Amino acid sequence: MKPSSKVHEDKLLKHHVARQPILNIKKELFAYELLYRDSEENVYPINISDEQATSRLFFNTLMLVDFEKLTAKQRAFINLSTDALLNDFPKLLNPADTVIEIVERASNISLIAQRVKDLKKDGYVFALDDYDGDPKWSPLLELMTYVKLEIDDPVGKTNGRIKELKCEFPNLKIIVERIETYEQFNILEGSGCDYFQGYFFARPEMVAYSGIEPSKVTVFELLRCTAKEHLCFEEVHQRVAKDVAITARILKLANFRIGNANLHITSIPQAVVYLGENTIRQFVRVLALSELGLEKPSELTKLALMRAQSMSLILTKVDKNLSQQGYLVGLFSVLDAILDTELSIIIKEFTFDSIITDALLFSNGSLGECLKLVRLIEEKEYSQLKPIVLKMNSDLTVEDVYSFTLDAMLYSDEILEAIAE
Repeated sequence: MKPSSKVHEDKLLKHHVARQPILNIKKELFAYELLYRDSEENVYPINISDEQATSRLFFNTLMLVDFEKLTAKQRAFINLSTDALLNDFPKLLNPADTVIEIVERASNISLIAQRVKDLKKDGYVFALDDYDGDPKWSPLLELMTYVKLEIDDPVGKTNGRIKELKCEFPNLKIIVERIETYEQFNILEGSGCDYFQGYFFARPEMVAYSGIEPSKVTVFELLRCTAKEHLCFEEVHQRVAKDVAITARILKLANFRIGNANLHITSIPQAVVYLGENTIRQFVRVLALSELGLEKPSELTKLALMRAQSMSLILTKVDKNLSQQGYLVGLFSVLDAILDTELSIIIKEFTFDSIITDALLFSNGSLGECLKLVRLIEEKEYSQLKPIVLKMNSDLTVEDVYSFTLDAMLYSDEILEAIAE
């Protein structure tokens, strides 16, 4: 069952996100607004709530896609629904990289204003989207760094609104959206407008990428874990370890939080403990809200689980301290085929230490030898097993390896059966 470097399209789920540039007065790129899409049609999908759009855009973009590449290292304007803003989604964003947009359909303005005040103390920056002059926005205006206006017909009306805002809030940065002609831009250029966005400059650019979805069963189990008063990290770890997609996102989030600190995440339990109770609870909430899931997991998911469990069991006879890292290596050894992305790129994004990196890329060390061993079994190259088994540990036998492989097969079957129910 050796995975190929490419996976047939029906084995993959395609995720979509659009980005539209925001330009300064010199028509230079200032930032991108990230826009949720659910298909290759470059339009906002109908029959979807602000909460669903927020969670899906946030979950798939931050947890799986290289954020810097997606935004060309520019700031990203991201829409958050009222519930998302009040339920701590912002804490999973880096304030240095993002501007949080409060959407025009926002409610509970007084609660949002207090939330914004609290988040601004931590360096978060805010924009009010589609400001229409309604007095209900007054509590928020003084807290905003940016206000976005839709262009009026005639354009002179927009000029008037810009001057009123600038008069009352001199430091406020104004972004005018939906600019479609040079004439509109020319009129606004001298109005005090700071930034511009619209089809005249660029239509939203579609970015599509492949991924595997976390199972609904695992999501529900995690929700039950995190609903308890006291979070059990071991219980969370056990749930996370069953799902390669959730593992990928947990590790992505952990390394995102580490930033430039000189730390390395080497196992799932370490990632869970490092993130802490609050972040884990937030992560699971995002995961559940995104309503992602496959009805039938792919064979690649089964292969990843088998490899992970086989390596974990084998390493208990070689070096128990490596068992958890072995599970991680087993999962990620298949992720290149699942995500249709080179393994070297995935490894770079997750910032693994050299032991895991060398095992995945070069089959070096005990982890690398163990990965080589399970691959040989998959390829039915049984005659090559004994030298590697003896090299790993003289107390380990080929019969042990066969037994662990069977146990891992049963383990993966049990999980997939539970997911299918």
